[in-house]
Amino acid sequence: MTASEPVPSWPSLDPGYGTASRVGAPGEALPWATVVEWLRDARNYWLCTARRDGSVHAKPVWALWIDGTVVFSTSPDSVSGRRLRADPRATMHVEGAHVVVVEGSIEWLREAPSGFVSAYEEKYGWRVDPSNPATPALALRARTVLSWDEAELAGTMTRWTFAG
Repeated sequence: MTASEPVPSWPSLDPGYGTASRVGAPGEALPWATVVEWLRDARNYWLCTARRDGSVHAKPVWALWIDGTVVFSTSPDSVSGRRLRADPRATMHVEGAHVVVVEGSIEWLREAPSGFVSAYEEKYGWRVDPSNPATPALALRARTVLSWDEAELAGTMTRWTFAG
Protein backbone atom coordinates (compact mmCIF):
# COMPACT_ATOMS: atom_id res chain seq x y z
CA MET A 1 0.00 0.00 0.00
CA THR A 2 2.83 2.42 -0.62
CA ALA A 3 1.78 5.73 -2.15
CA SER A 4 4.03 8.10 -4.00
CA GLU A 5 4.29 11.65 -2.74
CA PRO A 6 1.43 13.82 -4.04
CA VAL A 7 1.79 16.88 -6.27
CA PRO A 8 0.98 20.23 -4.58
CA SER A 9 -1.03 23.04 -6.17
CA TRP A 10 -2.83 26.16 -5.04
CA PRO A 11 -6.60 25.73 -4.82
CA SER A 12 -8.69 28.48 -6.40
CA LEU A 13 -9.80 30.94 -3.75
CA ASP A 14 -11.66 34.22 -3.92
CA PRO A 15 -9.16 37.12 -3.51
CA GLY A 16 -11.06 38.06 -0.34
CA TYR A 17 -9.36 35.14 1.38
CA GLY A 18 -6.01 36.93 1.13
CA THR A 19 -4.47 34.90 -1.65
CA ALA A 20 -2.02 37.75 -2.28
CA SER A 21 -0.21 36.61 0.89
CA ARG A 22 0.92 33.40 -0.80
CA VAL A 23 4.70 33.23 -0.93
CA GLY A 24 6.73 30.72 -2.90
CA ALA A 25 5.47 27.61 -4.62
CA PRO A 26 2.61 25.40 -3.44
CA GLY A 27 3.84 23.02 -0.76
CA GLU A 28 6.60 25.32 0.52
CA ALA A 29 4.64 27.12 3.26
CA LEU A 30 2.98 23.83 4.22
CA PRO A 31 5.19 20.86 3.30
CA TRP A 32 3.68 17.41 2.71
CA ALA A 33 5.69 16.05 5.67
CA THR A 34 3.78 18.41 7.98
CA VAL A 35 0.43 17.29 6.56
CA VAL A 36 1.43 13.65 7.09
CA GLU A 37 2.31 14.49 10.69
CA TRP A 38 -1.14 16.05 11.20
CA LEU A 39 -2.80 12.98 9.69
CA ARG A 40 -0.71 10.63 11.78
CA ASP A 41 -1.29 12.53 15.04
CA ALA A 42 -5.04 13.17 14.69
CA ARG A 43 -7.30 11.42 17.18
CA ASN A 44 -10.70 11.74 15.52
CA TYR A 45 -11.31 11.53 11.79
CA TRP A 46 -14.72 12.54 10.47
CA LEU A 47 -15.97 10.15 7.79
CA CYS A 48 -18.46 11.64 5.32
CA THR A 49 -20.56 9.52 2.98
CA ALA A 50 -23.69 10.16 0.92
CA ARG A 51 -27.03 8.57 1.72
CA ARG A 52 -29.15 7.16 -1.09
CA ASP A 53 -31.15 10.44 -1.25
CA GLY A 54 -27.91 12.43 -1.59
CA SER A 55 -27.88 13.84 1.94
CA VAL A 56 -24.57 13.72 3.77
CA HIS A 57 -23.85 11.36 6.65
CA ALA A 58 -20.89 12.23 8.91
CA LYS A 59 -19.48 10.36 11.88
CA PRO A 60 -16.22 10.27 13.82
CA VAL A 61 -13.99 7.21 13.54
CA TRP A 62 -10.60 6.28 14.91
CA ALA A 63 -8.01 5.67 12.23
CA LEU A 64 -4.36 5.50 11.23
CA TRP A 65 -2.59 7.14 8.30
CA ILE A 66 -0.65 4.39 6.53
CA ASP A 67 1.12 4.88 3.17
CA GLY A 68 -1.30 7.33 1.56
CA THR A 69 -4.44 5.81 3.07
CA VAL A 70 -6.59 6.37 6.12
CA VAL A 71 -7.16 2.90 7.59
CA PHE A 72 -10.11 2.48 9.96
CA SER A 73 -12.86 0.10 10.94
CA THR A 74 -16.63 0.39 10.87
CA SER A 75 -19.51 -2.03 11.02
CA PRO A 76 -20.72 -3.13 7.59
CA ASP A 77 -24.25 -2.71 9.00
CA SER A 78 -23.75 0.95 10.04
CA VAL A 79 -25.15 3.75 7.86
CA SER A 80 -21.67 4.52 6.56
CA GLY A 81 -20.86 0.83 6.05
CA ARG A 82 -24.00 0.26 3.99
CA ARG A 83 -23.43 3.42 1.94
CA LEU A 84 -19.77 2.59 1.27
CA ARG A 85 -20.79 -0.79 -0.11
CA ALA A 86 -23.12 0.98 -2.55
CA ASP A 87 -20.78 3.88 -3.35
CA PRO A 88 -17.12 3.75 -2.23
CA ARG A 89 -16.52 7.50 -2.64
CA ALA A 90 -15.86 9.21 0.70
CA THR A 91 -14.32 12.23 2.34
CA MET A 92 -12.63 12.28 5.72
CA HIS A 93 -11.21 15.17 7.72
CA VAL A 94 -9.42 15.65 11.02
CA GLU A 95 -10.43 17.98 13.83
CA GLY A 96 -8.65 21.15 14.91
CA ALA A 97 -6.80 24.19 13.63
CA HIS A 98 -4.61 22.05 11.37
CA VAL A 99 -7.05 21.17 8.62
CA VAL A 100 -6.67 18.07 6.47
CA VAL A 101 -9.48 16.86 4.19
CA VAL A 102 -8.91 13.53 2.41
CA GLU A 103 -11.01 12.71 -0.66
CA GLY A 104 -10.97 9.35 -2.35
CA SER A 105 -12.46 5.87 -2.50
CA ILE A 106 -12.87 3.19 0.12
CA GLU A 107 -11.45 -0.28 -0.24
CA TRP A 108 -12.69 -3.07 2.03
CA LEU A 109 -9.48 -4.83 3.00
CA ARG A 110 -9.18 -8.62 3.09
CA GLU A 111 -6.61 -8.18 5.84
CA ALA A 112 -5.32 -5.23 7.82
CA PRO A 113 -1.95 -3.71 6.87
CA SER A 114 1.06 -5.02 8.76
CA GLY A 115 1.28 -3.39 12.18
CA PHE A 116 -2.22 -1.89 12.03
CA VAL A 117 -3.65 -3.71 15.05
CA SER A 118 -0.73 -2.94 17.38
CA ALA A 119 -0.42 0.70 16.20
CA TYR A 120 -4.19 1.17 16.63
CA GLU A 121 -4.03 -0.30 20.15
CA GLU A 122 -1.06 1.91 21.03
CA LYS A 123 -2.82 5.04 19.76
CA TYR A 124 -6.30 4.40 21.17
CA GLY A 125 -5.88 1.84 23.97
CA TRP A 126 -8.32 -0.42 22.12
CA ARG A 127 -7.48 -3.64 20.31
CA VAL A 128 -9.47 -3.77 17.10
CA ASP A 129 -10.00 -7.15 15.42
CA PRO A 130 -10.20 -6.68 11.64
CA SER A 131 -10.66 -10.44 11.20
CA ASN A 132 -14.05 -10.08 12.93
CA PRO A 133 -16.70 -9.55 10.20
CA ALA A 134 -18.35 -6.92 12.43
CA THR A 135 -15.18 -4.78 12.52
CA PRO A 136 -13.41 -5.11 9.16
CA ALA A 137 -10.55 -2.86 8.11
CA LEU A 138 -11.23 -0.27 5.41
CA ALA A 139 -8.82 2.03 3.62
CA LEU A 140 -9.69 5.45 2.24
CA ARG A 141 -7.24 5.75 -0.64
CA ALA A 142 -6.38 9.41 -1.00
CA ARG A 143 -7.02 10.91 -4.44
CA THR A 144 -6.87 14.52 -3.24
CA VAL A 145 -5.94 16.07 0.09
CA LEU A 146 -6.74 19.68 0.98
CA SER A 147 -4.77 21.12 3.88
CA TRP A 148 -4.09 24.39 5.63
CA ASP A 149 -3.13 25.92 8.93
CA GLU A 150 -6.13 27.85 10.20
CA ALA A 151 -3.87 30.70 11.42
CA GLU A 152 -2.55 31.27 7.88
CA LEU A 153 -5.36 30.02 5.66
CA ALA A 154 -4.56 31.64 2.31
CA GLY A 155 -0.79 31.28 2.61
CA THR A 156 -0.88 27.59 3.48
CA MET A 157 -3.97 26.18 1.76
CA THR A 158 -2.67 23.48 -0.55
CA ARG A 159 -4.28 20.85 -2.75
CA TRP A 160 -2.30 17.61 -2.91
CA THR A 161 -3.07 15.31 -5.84
CA PHE A 162 -2.07 11.66 -5.87
CA ALA A 163 -1.21 9.91 -9.13
CA GLY A 164 -3.59 7.26 -10.40
